[in-house]
Amino acid sequence: MASPRTKALWREYAESILVAVILALAIRTFVVQAFKIPTGSMRPTLMEGDRLLVNKLLYGARVPFSTWRLPALHAPRRGDIIVFRSTEEDHRDFIKRLVAFEGELVEIKESRLWVNGRPITEPAVFRERSYYNRGDYGKPGLAVRVPAGHYFVLGDNSASSRDSRYWGFLPMGHMVGKAMVIYWPLKRVRVLR
Repeated sequence: MASPRTKALWREYAESILVAVILALAIRTFVVQAFKIPTGSMRPTLMEGDRLLVNKLLYGARVPFSTWRLPALHAPRRGDIIVFRSTEEDHRDFIKRLVAFEGELVEIKESRLWVNGRPITEPAVFRERSYYNRGDYGKPGLAVRVPAGHYFVLGDNSASSRDSRYWGFLPMGHMVGKAMVIYWPLKRVRVLR
């Protein structure tokens, strides 16, 4: 039979482990989560195998098992690299660059992204990238208006990205968070812009 001191020690360990697990789950659910890049759709910004941290608190983390969200610290900005739940397969997360907001008119023309009839020149979005006319929402000569409550997102590697050009508009409620930093591999560690 275990002594009272041994029982107290085991109880102390069990309580410490339980508190650590609860804190880890709360941080992962509401503050920051690690992700691994599976494809080259965001090349050269993100490479296959890059591991990054996504800030969920910034845009208002989703409360599990509900449609509620915590208050956002600030709204998403054009050029942010965002992680979101798929519109086609709700169990998968994807990463793309946010390029247009609700009410904006989006067109791919002359290999450039045009919003509201003007070419985008912000370095975070443009940076010498070529955008290709592909998919139902990226056809040549087609300008699409982003509906209320939605975003338009594109992969940096436009030639190899399944994005809003193919499946349409991203509902705001599908937002997971903003990609902040690559933490692995060590030679690629950096803050994302």
